[in-house]
Amino acid sequence: MNCPTNNRMYNELVNEILLDPNLAYLILVVGLLMAFMAVLSPGTGLFEVGAVILLILAGWEVYNLPTNPWALAILPLAAIFFLLAFRRTTPLLFLGLSILALVLGSVYLFRGESWSQPAVNPILALIVSTLNSGFIWFITRKALEARRLPPAHSLEELIGTTGEAKTNIHDEGSVQAGGELWSARSEQPIAVGARVRIIGREGFILKVEPITP
Repeated sequence: MNCPTNNRMYNELVNEILLDPNLAYLILVVGLLMAFMAVLSPGTGLFEVGAVILLILAGWEVYNLPTNPWALAILPLAAIFFLLAFRRTTPLLFLGLSILALVLGSVYLFRGESWSQPAVNPILALIVSTLNSGFIWFITRKALEARRLPPAHSLEELIGTTGEAKTNIHDEGSVQAGGELWSARSEQPIAVGARVRIIGREGFILKVEPITP
């Protein structure tokens, strides 16, 4: 028979651990980072699922911890600036604004004794912000540079050739063909690692089918 006192103490201990602002900060930053990676590498499934789980947990933390509304309002700007970096002629400016909004919004989101004093440990915030900002800057710059490069092969030349599924493919996924990674779609499910044949294209998306042994 469970003791109500023990159950209450256990629940209080769990809440105390989960509602630690430093842990909440880490969960939020990693969740946002996975969301950014999902934009840069769509179709993997891993980044999408991880981002959803962590951001839901971060939302629970925000609901239960004292927060700064102004910092919460800044975080969506990070996502907006990040997407604009791929659509504007000055991508590095918007990328820098995105990183700045992400750092300010995440560090100051959980309020300390006053609105100007974050609850997050300053040393932890400095280390995580530096590493996270450097990683996002490097990876996104590489992605932007890759988008500006002309493809080594045209889509028409790839029709009829074979490739390898780099993710599970059905409604969407990725294939390696002609030495490059392409977005792909199939009318039937294709497992990651399977050989595929390119049978057509829809814009910049390859239509593929599995190669049966």
